Amino acid sequence: MHQPRILRELRESGHVHRTVKAEIRENLLARLRANEPRFPGIIGFDDSVLPHLERALLAGHDLVLLGERGQGKTRLIRTVTGLLDEWTPVVDGCEINDHPYAPVCTRCQKLARELGDELPVAWKHRDERYGEKLATPDTSVGDLIGDVDPIKIAEGRTLGDPETVHYGLVPRTNRGVFSVNELPDLAERIQVSLLNVLEERDIQVRGYNLRLPLDILLIASANPEDYTNRGRIITPLKDRFGAEIRTHYPLTVEHELALIRQESVPDIGADVPEHLVEVIARFTRLVRESTAVDARSGVSARFAIAAAETAAASAVRRAAITAEEQAVTRVVDLACVVHSLRGKVEFEVSEEGRETEILAHLLRRATAETFRSRLGGMDLSALTDKFAEGNQVESGELVPAGELLHRIGPVPGLAKVMSRLGMGAGEESPGHAAAALEFALEGLYLMRRLSKEDLDGVTVYRT
Repeated sequence: MHQPRILRELRESGHVHRTVKAEIRENLLARLRANEPRFPGIIGFDDSVLPHLERALLAGHDLVLLGERGQGKTRLIRTVTGLLDEWTPVVDGCEINDHPYAPVCTRCQKLARELGDELPVAWKHRDERYGEKLATPDTSVGDLIGDVDPIKIAEGRTLGDPETVHYGLVPRTNRGVFSVNELPDLAERIQVSLLNVLEERDIQVRGYNLRLPLDILLIASANPEDYTNRGRIITPLKDRFGAEIRTHYPLTVEHELALIRQESVPDIGADVPEHLVEVIARFTRLVRESTAVDARSGVSARFAIAAAETAAASAVRRAAITAEEQAVTRVVDLACVVHSLRGKVEFEVSEEGRETEILAHLLRRATAETFRSRLGGMDLSALTDKFAEGNQVESGELVPAGELLHRIGPVPGLAKVMSRLGMGAGEESPGHAAAALEFALEGLYLMRRLSKEDLDGVTVYRT
């Protein structure tokens, strides 16, 4: 598509200038009417968070997303930029993205008077119209709003000249979406600098007589724990936000599964069967619900994602050491998750010293629940018969799939077990067969139909 390069061409093209909030409102309405995705990649918020967010955007409100860590607040904020026009015109070279029809900075107003319809026009993609700042105690007003630029003064300009201002992140995101992450961590005196941005829609820089009307959608995120532990959002600032929206962790196992599949790194090099992803999803939910875990801190969605990646990495390591052709994750690879992710969970003080024991217990519960869900009621006598004469099967994190299958021997009905575990066509490899059989063995142990002994990375199943 031809993009006009001067103001006259832009007017002739019929371009209409809209504010950021009007732009988002109209594009959101168009997608609602067409039943198109509004916030791609966001899982589990369709019936809870997103309706509130859509109402806030349609109302033209600045807003706060309030929720525990790892609930996808930042991810959700970033998807809002997808509701902006794909391309928008700006005055070429403008630091604060002035619209050619209505420039607001001193430089662009001067250029508009001098050049008239020959004012140069550039185009910005919507991805460039997003700004973000992680609020930290050392954040300054200069970072957010702006300050005097000593280099411009050294070039010969005088103090008081508006062109000596070095703009901060907020004005540089003019005509876009700006996010302040973890807003309560921002010092209260710095939060004051945002009051005018939200209400009067302008900024003030030191003693300059500068009124700069900003066109911006401001979205902040906050953790409820921060209000008491690290800081708070000052009352006048809370009053200026039009909406406060609560987020949450995935409400169902299905949403947890979808989130793990979407977010975990795909190129680790190992296949993680569906039943093991379900174990990890159930494990994460049990950890969140445990009375031994500090509920105020929460258990991030990153816990489940890291668990899936760690288990996959264990399978890759085994394949490299034992020269397996294909790396497929098995139950034995889940044990390392407990040790690797212990630091991602905040436990109650009374549970100090029992962290590994608690997580290992919850992992066994998750495995048992998944076994009942997937293989409950299934006839596994062909597998238990293998142990009828005091036989035993030895597995472990460095036992390759082919060796494990050899030790177990032929098992009638294995194809049905694999089917119940979600292994379809193309997943008949030794790695997948071993993963299915080892999961069945672990389930039989948890149902007290077999016994198990763990010794230095070696697992022995027997009657």
